[in-house]
Amino acid sequence: MTSNAGFQSTLSIDSKDVIGADKAYNPFEHRQIKHPNSTFGSILHLLKACLGTGILAMPAAFKNSGFVIGVIGTLFAGLICTHTVHMVVKTSQEICFLAKKPSMGYAETCEAAFTYGPKGARRWGGLVKTLIDYSMALTYSSVLCVYIVFIASSFKGVVDVYLPNYDISIRMYCLMAWIPLILICQIRNLKYLVPFSAIANFLVIIVFAVTMYYMFVDLPPLSEREAVASVTQWPLFLSTVTFAMVAIGVVMPVENEMAKPEQFLGCPGVLNISMFIVITLYSVFGFFGYVQFGNAVQGSITLNLPQDKWIAQSAKILMALVIYFSFTLQFYVPMEMINRLLQKRSSNRFENLIQVSIRTVLVTITVAVAVAFPNLELVISFVGAIFFSNLGLLVPAVINTVYLWDKDLGKFNYVVIKNSIIVIISIIALVSGSYASILGIINEFSYENSNLT
Repeated sequence: MTSNAGFQSTLSIDSKDVIGADKAYNPFEHRQIKHPNSTFGSILHLLKACLGTGILAMPAAFKNSGFVIGVIGTLFAGLICTHTVHMVVKTSQEICFLAKKPSMGYAETCEAAFTYGPKGARRWGGLVKTLIDYSMALTYSSVLCVYIVFIASSFKGVVDVYLPNYDISIRMYCLMAWIPLILICQIRNLKYLVPFSAIANFLVIIVFAVTMYYMFVDLPPLSEREAVASVTQWPLFLSTVTFAMVAIGVVMPVENEMAKPEQFLGCPGVLNISMFIVITLYSVFGFFGYVQFGNAVQGSITLNLPQDKWIAQSAKILMALVIYFSFTLQFYVPMEMINRLLQKRSSNRFENLIQVSIRTVLVTITVAVAVAFPNLELVISFVGAIFFSNLGLLVPAVINTVYLWDKDLGKFNYVVIKNSIIVIISIIALVSGSYASILGIINEFSYENSNLT
């Protein structure tokens, strides 16, 4: 295997984890990639996947924890998320040696962990793959709902400033996004999405620059902010951070497209470098954003930018456009699973009509959900608690344990102990985060109904 002084692979062909595999087979050498990504390019892809709406929600997360617990919690969550990604990729790479496959996706890795695990678990591989496929589709469909609420909140914030007489509810702004989203989601080939991705990358740099300027200027004293918030609010912090940091859906595609995949893990490695930058930026945004705006901070810090500054209002619109252009990239994930199901049809008749109909219906459903639950902060917390805590924490711990069950669980079975702790954390995030989010949504509905009466 290729060796590099700066990037040491943690995977050895001679490892006892892959005893019985054909030592002459190296899956990395059998990958047929037309345009492989460099190591630096892979770092950029991971950063792009992590630095989206999640980082803008970090100040709101710190509001629910306090700045001391926020910094500690962000570091702790970042280390756990990094480790779970490491487990998934390492398991995938080792199974590729055993199965003599060049690469595998996330769902395939989960299936193979059972198939190449203990005998009692092997028959569950197909079911696990199906569950993960549907979970991924549902997870990224829920992210689309977050995107719609973000777009609506951004436009409403600007229009309310410059056209105060037009008091339109955020739900109407969600509905206004329906047709534009249907149109852009009719793009079916990833190569045609490249220009939109390039535009989004350029705009997000501008938005981050403007946001950081207003975030650091004239900071109030630290004594005016809570160091430790009420424990009852911590679940909202945990679920928001989980939503922000977990990018499990893009990890395997990035690793699979690398020219030198052995450099993804190890020290420093693509994963460690990327997550170090992500954890640092999330801590900075969360800490200083909360210190600047306090308990008034909203679900996205861009919504707190000064209303009397045109450049700040422009940043809100630009970020809404970034999310709009990124919407179809997230939309590609559930559509990929749907397209695999469509390929099983015996005929390709009405293919175009079916594609247009499915895409229109899926966008309509996500818009309807966004209209029903338009509170950005609570929606992010709910999605993080229900979906990302499972895919990003629970599932990696389970598949790693199953795969190593009859191979090497370490001294004193430390793998079981470690992964059990991660499972417990994921369950706590799931139960407490979803409870707090649902309670907040119910209280909001009750408040709205009381105002109507």
